[in-house]
Amino acid sequence: MNNQKQQKPTLTGQRFKTRKRDEKERFDPSQFQESIVQGLNQTGSDLEAVAKFLDASGAKLDYRRYAETLFDILVAGGMLAPGGSISDDLTRTEFCLFTANEDLETMQAYAQVFNKLIRRYKYLEKGFEEEIKKLLLFLKGFTESERSKLAMLTGILLANGNISAAVIGSLFNENVVKEGVSAAFAVKLFKSWIYERDINAVAVALRKVGMDNRLMELFPANKRSCEHFSKYFTDAGLKELSDFARNQEAIGSRKELQKELQEMMARGDNFKDIIGYVREEMKKTNISEQLMIGIVWTSVMSCVEWNKKEELVCEQAIKHLKQYSPLLKAFTSQGASEILLLVKIQEYCYDNIHFMKAFQKIVVLLYKADVLSEEAILKWYADCHVAKGKSVFLEQMKKFVEWLKNAEEESESEEEEEN
Repeated sequence: MNNQKQQKPTLTGQRFKTRKRDEKERFDPSQFQESIVQGLNQTGSDLEAVAKFLDASGAKLDYRRYAETLFDILVAGGMLAPGGSISDDLTRTEFCLFTANEDLETMQAYAQVFNKLIRRYKYLEKGFEEEIKKLLLFLKGFTESERSKLAMLTGILLANGNISAAVIGSLFNENVVKEGVSAAFAVKLFKSWIYERDINAVAVALRKVGMDNRLMELFPANKRSCEHFSKYFTDAGLKELSDFARNQEAIGSRKELQKELQEMMARGDNFKDIIGYVREEMKKTNISEQLMIGIVWTSVMSCVEWNKKEELVCEQAIKHLKQYSPLLKAFTSQGASEILLLVKIQEYCYDNIHFMKAFQKIVVLLYKADVLSEEAILKWYADCHVAKGKSVFLEQMKKFVEWLKNAEEESESEEEEEN
């Protein structure tokens, strides 16, 4: 028996080829940069030629793989290192956004270059948005003139819908906020954005991505107030933006007030405490009684789970509103407040179909509870109602309104007889 350990067989002289598709190409942006820089140097400052060059190059160069490098070159002339400085050891071009003329017309022309490029190569959309976010984080590494050009371009791109308003989130980074860099950048950004569109379009775009309530974050924590924001942007010639921010803060305050009001009702706090709290908030936030009665009505109608059956919901509503009528009465001391409450009731009954037949009974209840006056009801019936369910509700109120008019005429006759 041979006890000698047998050697395992080995393969020699055999070489296996790797499939080309399995080989991973080494990430080497320097060659890509060389090609783009060379092309830009040849086209020079002719942006039409630049757009054509970029269009043609996409068929030969890997834009998908080197998107960040491409955008860095078009904006800054070369690849950007963290913080915003350009890598000096690689070739760069003088024909880029940062070396262009600092005026709106030139920035609009550059925006067209990016627009054409992304329309041609749709896969670059996400990478371009990420590039803008990155550039905004690097603002401190750029000169004031470079920041100004980037701000104008960003505003135009936002107006054209090339990028989402979500990019503004980069401006809230603490490193960019301090020393006033974010706020100064935002002035030029919003000026060009509003110039291209208007404040309403800007507001819609901001709301869409939840940025409408975050604009105060452009300032350090110790300067984050509506007064400071308003003065800063009004002085910079952007009163419409400061008005928008003030309005957003007011909406936020009203939402908080309504939330607190509903919590107080849910806890069963007495009306005296609730009324006192609401009046104090009205003074602090400068909310009018007309706005307040709308908030109170919404809160009252939100603090109960309504029956789904139409025949039962009317009875439930009358019982509920009878209980809360003192609260409604506290904020209908003016005729305009009564009219607004009537409109709110009309809209609520129309929007919640189970309440359609309850409208007249609710109005009569609040009339008897001294929340609504006959003058307000008659005025609402004559010309202050809204279009929602108009014919249905006017028909419901017809007999009661006639009764009110007759009562009013009888009262006037009695007064004349006494005189």
